[in-house]
Amino acid sequence: MTVSVAIISDTHGHLDPRIIEIIRECDYAIHAGDICGENVLAAMQPKSAMVIAVAGNNEPRCMIDFPLPSISELELPGGKICIEHGHEHGHHTPCHDSLRAQHPDARMIVYGHTHKMVQDKSALPWVVNPGAAGLTRNHGGPSCLVLTANDQAWDVQEIRFAD
Repeated sequence: MTVSVAIISDTHGHLDPRIIEIIRECDYAIHAGDICGENVLAAMQPKSAMVIAVAGNNEPRCMIDFPLPSISELELPGGKICIEHGHEHGHHTPCHDSLRAQHPDARMIVYGHTHKMVQDKSALPWVVNPGAAGLTRNHGGPSCLVLTANDQAWDVQEIRFAD
């Protein structure tokens, strides 16, 4: 069985409509924090209706009545994804070694915070950041990752739209 997962972060209250369409085509959706609006979560409608979201460093100010976990997990064919915002592993650039030490049994770790797309496959678990899926500091346009996973292989596709 092959599944697809849309991976986003750092929407800050606005989710780009083109990314909403990508999410609708995937089986699952992940948001790695700094959501800043229940409207963003409501717009995330993957095929399974399963959305995994974690709190970012801005959630205490902008989603007071909507508590979110700081860390979450998603079991998939071939392994587990661990999700956290990443700000507790280094303010400007979260340390990948620290993230790997925190989640040694994961196949992939998803974080946000920096608004910069990253795929670090130099060691296991992989450490990825989808960049910003909204308007704030999106470094050239809103972006996301799409993971295709089965028992034999995982593939991560980068998607970036022009501003």
